[in-house]
Amino acid sequence: MIDPMFFSFSYKRDGGKKKKMPKSLLNMPRKLSHFINNQWTPFQGESIDIQSPLNGQVIGTISKSSTFDIQSAIHAAEKANQEWKKTPIKERSRIFFNLRNILLEKKELISQCIHIESGKTLDEAKAGLLKGIEVIEFALSLQNIDLGGKKEVSRGVFCEYRREPLGITAGITPFNFPAMVPLWMIPIALVTGNAFIWKPSEKTPLTSYFIAESFKEAGLPAGLFNVLQGDAQTAKDLVNHPQIAALGFVGSTPVAQSIYKEGAATGKRILAMGGAKNHIFLLPDAPPEFTAQAIVDSFTGCAGQRCMAASVLLAIGETQKMIDSILKVASQKQAGKNLGAIISKESLDRLHKAIETASEHGAQIILDGRNPSVDSQFQGGFWLNPTILDHVSPQSEAAQKELFGPVLSIIRCKDIEEALEIENKNPFGNAASVFTQKGALAEFVAQNANAGMIGINIGVPVPREPFSFGGFYASRFGQGDITGMDGVRFWTQTKKITSKWGSQSPINWMS
Repeated sequence: MIDPMFFSFSYKRDGGKKKKMPKSLLNMPRKLSHFINNQWTPFQGESIDIQSPLNGQVIGTISKSSTFDIQSAIHAAEKANQEWKKTPIKERSRIFFNLRNILLEKKELISQCIHIESGKTLDEAKAGLLKGIEVIEFALSLQNIDLGGKKEVSRGVFCEYRREPLGITAGITPFNFPAMVPLWMIPIALVTGNAFIWKPSEKTPLTSYFIAESFKEAGLPAGLFNVLQGDAQTAKDLVNHPQIAALGFVGSTPVAQSIYKEGAATGKRILAMGGAKNHIFLLPDAPPEFTAQAIVDSFTGCAGQRCMAASVLLAIGETQKMIDSILKVASQKQAGKNLGAIISKESLDRLHKAIETASEHGAQIILDGRNPSVDSQFQGGFWLNPTILDHVSPQSEAAQKELFGPVLSIIRCKDIEEALEIENKNPFGNAASVFTQKGALAEFVAQNANAGMIGINIGVPVPREPFSFGGFYASRFGQGDITGMDGVRFWTQTKKITSKWGSQSPINWMS
């Protein structure tokens, strides 16, 4: 854990004496407005306080975007995009090489900011940023990938396609990955020739300051990348804006579904990634040397606040020995030490209620993480230690609803067919993992589980680039995935050209 002076901009050490903040963090604004045309606009209008989950203190304030702010961002993007879309992709890519290096240089600073405002551990904050940088590296590689094609289809007749930008694009991102998720979208959209408007979560907007400043430092022309702070109304305004051609979203399923429906009705492209209820198939022959740790890391990582967290353990057959190991490993996770915070009091209260409801419906609480003991500097924060519910009914809320916290529900299954039936009835389809030493059983699960991302002896099966990220069913609304080549396809359109130069012999129908 980092020094306590980092986690609160007004923190007082023992005896009430204030400690000075590192200069790099002190220099960032506490009142954050909008980044338009490479400048931060004056702070004005309605505002929203930012509360650190680590101690409950207000650490900053953002200005809500007005209609004028949104239109200013649109105008700046439209103007800048006229030249940018004509710029060769190799020249665009050079800026992102600069950006990659700048973000790596600022890795510690940005990770500190993510830790402060999201409650993640510092290691988790760094890992998320590095995953985002990986997508920048993929976007950099697009200059060396054939994004078009040409073929002689008849005598003297050629058909060609060119992949071209859409124009003004946008992204709305969640609190749980303040750097990684926006970097899923922004680099690919910009490298392929679009302008981009980003609306970060109002719970974790401070990271956007460092991202925007890094783009400016990298040399991205003014107006191509704009940041609008705000709440649900700002998101709604972007979804409905007629000049935005495509919009990406990551968040809860109800909101993703609503954004997809509303945005698609305007004629724009929408790719909205929703929630999850990920299952782990635990077989009796699971590798004993790493299975327990992998499962615990999956359901407790980011305090369970990620769409790839395992939240249901399908214990098949005689697996009690491994469950005992999981219980032992999970007990070593401690809030404020190696486990991050819950984003808000509202979320923490909801988790407490879900645990109590599961108990009332017959689940056994074999590890209760409520009301953990934390160090004095974390008093007032929102903390929950790992919680494990055993003998959970497949029909219960704990088995079916995304709880979004470090809570694992164990469902006992007599065989793999029963486990698959439970997983297949799940309305979500983000991820599923299987732990076994038998290749045939692993392949059987991989073929039959209804999920877009499958892990074999891996608790968090996030694909590396260029393999793309995306789930099925209620975990995704729209077509394709959000990274990899699917990301390229989402942020571009294909122009088809058929040409003929001079007459050819013999003549056919195309001549």
